[in-house]
Amino acid sequence: MPLTPLPALAQALVRIDSRSRLSNLPVADRVEAELPGFHIERLDYTDAAGVQKRCLIAHRGPPGGYALSGHMDTVPETGWTNDPWSGAIDAEGILHGLGSVDMKGPVAACIVAARECPPETPVTLLITTDEESTKAGARAVAASPYARSLGLKGIIVAEPTGLAPVRGHRAHVAFTAVAEGVQAHSSTGKGVNANWALIPFLAEMKEIFTRLRTDPAWFDTAYDPPFSDFNLVIDNHGTAVNVTAARATALIKFRYSHRIDPTPIIDAVRGAADRAGINVTWALEGTPPELPLDHPLIRLCVAETGQQATTVPFGTDASELQALAPCVILGPGSIATAHTPHEHVSLSDLAKAVDLYKRLLATG
Repeated sequence: MPLTPLPALAQALVRIDSRSRLSNLPVADRVEAELPGFHIERLDYTDAAGVQKRCLIAHRGPPGGYALSGHMDTVPETGWTNDPWSGAIDAEGILHGLGSVDMKGPVAACIVAARECPPETPVTLLITTDEESTKAGARAVAASPYARSLGLKGIIVAEPTGLAPVRGHRAHVAFTAVAEGVQAHSSTGKGVNANWALIPFLAEMKEIFTRLRTDPAWFDTAYDPPFSDFNLVIDNHGTAVNVTAARATALIKFRYSHRIDPTPIIDAVRGAADRAGINVTWALEGTPPELPLDHPLIRLCVAETGQQATTVPFGTDASELQALAPCVILGPGSIATAHTPHEHVSLSDLAKAVDLYKRLLATG
């Protein structure tokens, strides 16, 4: 089939629904079809919900050099009033839709840049999924014997940074706290509302939240904001207000930077759960990636972009892919519209990314 030009490819990828809870096989198939002449390694797995997932490692040319990386999944369509998968391109050349900037537009730029490199240039694409949820795809890529055999010098993670190099970002611990009750009609007095067991735990979580935002000992001034994120979501699993809640779940994401030791926070959450008599589990992604300013990959990206390297408070697949090679985060568009119902990216920014990626790959 004829190769798809950048605008149409970005649009086509947005139009494929690949929210993290769904299989990404349709978008993976589309990506693979756009890479004739590349050796494709498919990494298939089944997620915890039994959904089939696939990551792609695509390589052409000799071993070594740099890799471009992006993910195929998106967050849910929360808050959208227009069609999230329209892929509409307006008169100003702006691509709209869920995943347009985070990160199907950048993935399209990576594909086109890789295709346009000379055959003698080592080119690798690491295309993952589940970045927005578990980072399972990036872990699979980082552990792949084929990926390790390529001898990569570095990885450019194409998350939106306004094409400014990002040398470090936060990683997270995801806590799940569950209180159990007994469901009944609330008027009978026979039920046990799980929320009452959860509330003492939540009071201690509020204390942790306040401590992280007010105690300078927990600050990292290399990041903006300097305090770690400690975000809480509460779920009663659809219980009506006239029913005692049989289960109350608190989800907490704790984001921390390289210099912050997460162990005291993990211990504090565990202790609060024990005192409240509820169950808590937690999952850690890889450690926060952070390269020094004088790292060769950072110096290269600073020289090619003319922008100073910085840090960001969000996370990317770099927390897992750094096990494979040093990572810089460098991509088109702004994180400001990602995860919002007005997500978009400029086609001109995607085109600039293609030119930049080609220059970086040529140095490999």
